[in-house]
Amino acid sequence: MGGRVRNILQAKGHAVHAINPNDTVYHALTVLVEKNVGALVVVDGDNFLGIFSERDYARRVILKGRASKETLISEIMTLNPITVTEDDSIEACMVKMTDKHIRHLPVVDDKGKLIGLISIGDVVKQIMEDQRSTIENLEGYIHGTMA
Repeated sequence: MGGRVRNILQAKGHAVHAINPNDTVYHALTVLVEKNVGALVVVDGDNFLGIFSERDYARRVILKGRASKETLISEIMTLNPITVTEDDSIEACMVKMTDKHIRHLPVVDDKGKLIGLISIGDVVKQIMEDQRSTIENLEGYIHGTMA
């Protein structure tokens, strides 16, 4: 059985970088740079509202001629983004990301509460780790060194 989202979260942790819908786009961009990430979740208290990514900035601010110091995140964020749970397979995440042309998936629990964020890089890294483990097991089996 392939890896699950929970495997990624166990490795990277559940911490997410968040902003408020009333923050300016400029502020969000400074957080993206400080944290060296490509997306931030948008929350109001404990309520998960959406996601803001570099792509949102490029398409909804720069190309529309808006000013990042005056535009609020609430005006340009992606509402109700596609999400996954800890039980979703890595392969299902890859399909969602590829089909929808997205690079980040918020992870929610069974009540819809935000518990993490995974990126395409996280997914690819987990797939590579799973494949490496499979190869090592097969090599062990071939050479008779499996326990």
